[in-house]
Amino acid sequence: MPRHHETVKHSAGEYVNEMAHTNGLESHWAMFKRAIVGTFHHISVKHLGRYAMESSGRHNVRLFDTAAIMSGLVRGGVGRRMTYQSLIGPATTRQPRMI
Repeated sequence: MPRHHETVKHSAGEYVNEMAHTNGLESHWAMFKRAIVGTFHHISVKHLGRYAMESSGRHNVRLFDTAAIMSGLVRGGVGRRMTYQSLIGPATTRQPRMI
C-alpha cells in the first residue's frame, strides 16, 4: 500500500515542511543516548537491538498515563517467557563487546 512521504531539505536550510520534520526522531535518539549514559552505562552489541526496542517503546508511550503504560506492558508479556539461559546464551558468547 503506497504511503505519502514528506521530506525536509536540511542542506537548503529547511527544517519544517508543513507536517514533515525531524523533531520526534531527534528526541528519540537524545533519550536513547541519555539512557545509555544515565541508566545502562554500557550496552553490549549482542543486546543492542533490545536496548533500541526498549527506547523506542518508551518514546512511543511517553504521552500515556502510568496505568495505561503498565497495562500495555502486562498485556505484551502474556504468553511470553525468557529464560536466563536464553538471555546469556552459550558460554562462548558471554564476554560481549561493549559499545
